[in-house]
Amino acid sequence: MRFFKVDHSIYEPADDIYERYELATERIFEIPEEGVLAGSLEEYFGVLTGFAQKVIAHYEEHILTEADLDTQVLANIQEEIFYDLMPENYDNSFLSPVYAKSKLGEVGGILSCVYADVLAMYSWAAEQRVDLLVIMLELILQLYGICDLDDEGDIDHALTSEIVSFYHDYQELFIADSVMEMVCPESDYFNRIIMESDLSDTSYLYRYGTYITNNEIRMSSYLASLPEDEIQSMADTLTEGFRMGFELAKKDLSAKTSVGVHFPIGLERVMRCVINNFEKLGLKSNFWREALLSCNGRKGGRISGVYSTPLNKQFIYDHREDDGFYYDKAYVERRLEVAKDTYEKYKDKARTYAGPAVTEVFGNATFVPINHPENKRYTKEQNQLNVMYRSRMSEILNTYIPGETTCFSIISYPVPEIGDKFEEIFRETVRINTLDYVSYRDMQQNIIDVLDRGEKVHVLGCGGNETDITVYLQPISDPEKETKFENCVADVNIPVGEVFTSPQLEGTEGVLFVSHVYLGDYEFKDLKLTFKEGRVTDYSCANFEDPAEGRKLIFDNILYKHDSLPIGEFAIGTNTVAYQVGCKYDILGKFPILIAEKTGPHFAVGDTCYSYSEDVPMYNPNGKEIIPRDNSISRLRDTDFSKAYFNCHTDITIPFEELGLIEVICEDGERIPIIKDGRFVVPGCEELNKPLEELAS
Repeated sequence: MRFFKVDHSIYEPADDIYERYELATERIFEIPEEGVLAGSLEEYFGVLTGFAQKVIAHYEEHILTEADLDTQVLANIQEEIFYDLMPENYDNSFLSPVYAKSKLGEVGGILSCVYADVLAMYSWAAEQRVDLLVIMLELILQLYGICDLDDEGDIDHALTSEIVSFYHDYQELFIADSVMEMVCPESDYFNRIIMESDLSDTSYLYRYGTYITNNEIRMSSYLASLPEDEIQSMADTLTEGFRMGFELAKKDLSAKTSVGVHFPIGLERVMRCVINNFEKLGLKSNFWREALLSCNGRKGGRISGVYSTPLNKQFIYDHREDDGFYYDKAYVERRLEVAKDTYEKYKDKARTYAGPAVTEVFGNATFVPINHPENKRYTKEQNQLNVMYRSRMSEILNTYIPGETTCFSIISYPVPEIGDKFEEIFRETVRINTLDYVSYRDMQQNIIDVLDRGEKVHVLGCGGNETDITVYLQPISDPEKETKFENCVADVNIPVGEVFTSPQLEGTEGVLFVSHVYLGDYEFKDLKLTFKEGRVTDYSCANFEDPAEGRKLIFDNILYKHDSLPIGEFAIGTNTVAYQVGCKYDILGKFPILIAEKTGPHFAVGDTCYSYSEDVPMYNPNGKEIIPRDNSISRLRDTDFSKAYFNCHTDITIPFEELGLIEVICEDGERIPIIKDGRFVVPGCEELNKPLEELAS
C-alpha cells in the first residue's frame, strides 16, 4: 500500500508551522538523552517522547515519502506504536490512571489524560496535519520544561495549569475543525481512501491512521468476496432510505448539496457505491474521523464519523470524563463562542447540509467495565454545566442547520467478532434490512387503527419481568384525518417494523424493567426505571455489587447526566423476523438499538423522535397526519428553548419472551389487546406470529 499526498486547503495553519515543526521534533529527540528529571517523571516523559518519536519517524519515513509498504510491515508499525494501549500492557502503563497515580501522585491523573490525547498524533500523521502534530509536540515540551522546577508542589500546580490552559486556548482549532469537517466537502481525505484504494488488498486500511483490528480486516475481506449487485443493493438501501425521508416529510432535497456519511472502517466497498448514489442525488459525501481527544468526547459512545473497533474499551471507560480536569464555565463559553463563529463563517455550506447517513455495527465482544476510583469523575457542578452546554450547542446547531430542513438514514451490520457464524448472520441482517415494507405497512396500520381508539396503553411483563406501566396517549380531534402513531416503514430508520408515538407525559406512570439490554457499549442487567407523570423518578441495575455504581452507569449512559428524563417515545416493534434471527443465533442481546427496538415494545427516555422538527407536518402512508410530535416539555421551546430539549434519546426494548400483555384502554373503559402472552392478537397481523411460532416449535 502506498501513502498519498493530502490537500489541506480547507485549513489555515500558521505561517511558521513548518519551522515550529522542525524545532519541536529536534527537541523531542534530544530529551531522552538528558536524564535530568527525577524518578517517575523521567520515566513518564521517556514514554511520551518515545511515542512521539515513533510517530514522527513513521510520518517522515513512510507517509511523506509515499512509501509502498505491505500489510505485515504496517501491522508491525501500529503494534509498536500502540504497545501501551494493548490490554495486556495497559495496566502497567501511564495510559492507566491507576498506574499513573501510583507512580506520579495526584498529578498522574491529568498526565495520564495528556498521554491518552497524545495518541491522536498517529491519526494526525496519517492525515498529514502538521499543525495538529506541532501543538501536541509543543505541549509535551512545555510540560517537560516545567519539570525543571525545584519544588514538587510547584511542579504539580504548574503542570496542571499549563494543561488546563492548553485545552482552553486551542478550542478555536479543535471545535472549528469539527464544524468544518461536517459541512465542508472540500476535506476529501477519507473520500480518497474509499475511491482510490485497491479494496481487494486490505493494506489500504492502514491509510486511515487508526488501529486496525481483525474486525476491519475480516469485514473488508468478506465484502471483497461478494458480487457487485449485492454490494450495490446494500448501498441502495441506505441512500434510498435517505431520499425517501425527504420525500415523505415533504422536505426539499434539491436545496441540499452535502450529506454526512458515518461508517465503520472495512465497509469501503459499500461506501464507494454510497458516494456514487449520493452524487446522483446532487449530494457530496462528507467524512470525518471519530473523536480522538478528551475535549471532543473521545470515542464517546455515540456513533460519529469514520470509526473502528476500540482496541481497549477499559481505556475508553477509564478516560471517559477526562475533560473534567479542565471543564469549567470559561471553557464551555469559549467552545460555544468558537462553534457559533465557525458556523457563521460557513453558514452557506451549513444551510445546504442535508443530514447524516449512518452505518453502525453490532456484535462486539461483551465488555464489563471496572470502576477505578482513580478515574476522573465530573463534579455535580460540571454535570450541570455539561447539560447546559449540550442544550446551547444544540441551539447553535439548529440555528445554522435547522432540523426541519434535514433528514437522516441509519442501518446496521454485524462485525466478524460476533462469532463463527458471522457470514450467516451478515446475510440474515441484509435480509432483515430489506424486508417487504408494504406488508409491514398494512399490518402496522391494523395495529394503529386499534391504538387510535385508546386513551391509554397498559404494558405488563411476565416471567420475572417487572414491567407494569400505563402510557397515556395524546388526543386527536379528527380521526378521519389524524392519527396518534407513526407507521414506520423503513425509510430513514432501517429496518422496517414499528409503530410509535410521543406519549402524553401527564398520567403516564409505572415501572419499565428489562433483564438485560445492550445500550451503546454497555450491557445493562436487570435495568429498572420508575416513572411518574412521564418522568424518571428512580433507576437501578444489577451490573455492580454496589448499587451506587449501577446508578452512576445509568446516570452517565442513559440519563446523560440529567437528574431525570421524560418518556420521549412509546412504540411497538413488529419485526418478528429480526427477533427470530436474534434468538436463533443467540445474538438478541447484541442487536443495536436500531434493530432491537423493532423486536418488541420499547420506550425511549429523552427527547421525542421529532425533536427540533415538531412544527413540520408528518404523514403516514395512508395520508393521515401524525399529531403527537411533541409533549409538554418540548412545547417549552416557544417560551424557554433551554428547557425544551435534553439532546438524547435512548430506546429500551422489552423482548417478546418477557412480555405478558399490551392492551389499549379506551375512554369508556373497553380494553383491547394488541399483544397477549407474547403474540399479536390484532386481526390481520397473523403473519407476525409465524416467526415466533417457529421459534417455539
